[in-house]
Amino acid sequence: MPDTITVVIPTYNEAGNLPKLTSALYALPLDDLNILVVDDHSPDGTGEIADRLASEHPGRLAVIHRPGKLGLGTAYLAGFQQALASGSQVIAQMDADFSHAPEKLAALVQALAGCDLAMGSRYVPGGSVDQRWPLWRKGLSAFGNIYARSILGLPVRDATGGFRAWRRETLQALPLEQVHSDGYAFQVEMVYLACLLGFRVLEVPIYFADRHWGNSKMSFHIQREAALRVWQLRFEYARRKRQDD
Repeated sequence: MPDTITVVIPTYNEAGNLPKLTSALYALPLDDLNILVVDDHSPDGTGEIADRLASEHPGRLAVIHRPGKLGLGTAYLAGFQQALASGSQVIAQMDADFSHAPEKLAALVQALAGCDLAMGSRYVPGGSVDQRWPLWRKGLSAFGNIYARSILGLPVRDATGGFRAWRRETLQALPLEQVHSDGYAFQVEMVYLACLLGFRVLEVPIYFADRHWGNSKMSFHIQREAALRVWQLRFEYARRKRQDD
């Protein structure tokens, strides 16, 4: 596999997590692993902590500072663009709160030997979610994925997960300038685009833990917005396909 890897990590109030996550990622047996933090002006000082980490790891950790909370989708897009511009051959994405186990990143990168997009999946054999989750949350997550898969005809079981590794060529081929979704819908739109363009997608089983420190950013508003956005994606891309034909 190519040896230049950039892990894009959006942050908002992750001061308690970022130093620990950085240490865990740099302990992995992955050569030339770089970290790109995209911070949305966190009130808890996450951006300043990221700058300190960048000074401790010169050339291996970079920070994008944004003026405010501009959304997960635009944070990832900014990170992807900078990672591509830097020449990275593999671009990974993950949460900062340890819900994505850092040690599974190596498995995602290795999986790219046989696919174009490797996705951490809670809903394939071997995957699971934190047993401390209340029943309503487990049901909502499972239903959200069934909902998105059914409406969009997706061949993946975990369309809303955000732990992924992309080949450079895959991201370059996606019309990133046309992606306007945020939150969970952003994850759905990205894998939907990859599937529409015929890229090979492989799901790698993961255990999705509850966040270790800090507060969850999930809300009913985010869930409702994602549900509506799925229908918009179906009609938007169907219209574009007719226009292209």
